[in-house]
Amino acid sequence: MLMPKRVKRRRVFRGRMKGKATRGNFLAYGELGLVALEPAWITSQQIEAARVALTRYTKRGGQVWIKIFPDKPVTEKPAETRMGSGKGTPEYWVAVVKPGRVLFEIAGVAEVDAREALRLAMNKLPIKCKIIKREDNAEAGGE
Repeated sequence: MLMPKRVKRRRVFRGRMKGKATRGNFLAYGELGLVALEPAWITSQQIEAARVALTRYTKRGGQVWIKIFPDKPVTEKPAETRMGSGKGTPEYWVAVVKPGRVLFEIAGVAEVDAREALRLAMNKLPIKCKIIKREDNAEAGGE
C-alpha cells in the first residue's frame, strides 16, 4: 500500500473538495490516461487495486504511471466508544482528488488494450472517470 514515509502532522483536518483540479490535470507521460469527473477521497487500497487491474490486463507490458498519492491520514475511533476523549487514531491513507485530475497514465501497449485496462481500473475506483488521449490533452490544459 502507498503511504508517506513520514509526515509533519499525524492527524489532519478533513478539508473541502470544492473546485476543479488545477494541478495534475493533463497527460504528462503516457498516451492514454484516466481522469476523475467527481471529487472524492481515494484510499491507498483502491489505488493499489486499480494498479493491479491495469498491470494484470496488460500482462506487465508497457508502462503505467500513478499520478496520485495518498498523503492524508483518515482517523477512526473504535466502535462503541463514548463521545469525547480526543480524535481517533490514523487508520488508513487517502488521496484527495478533484474533478479533472489525471489518476493513471499508460503507454507502450496497443490503444485497444490500454482502453480496456483503464476501463477495468476505473471499475475499482469509487468515482466516475473518463479515458483521455494525448490529442484531447491540448484543450484540457497540457502542452
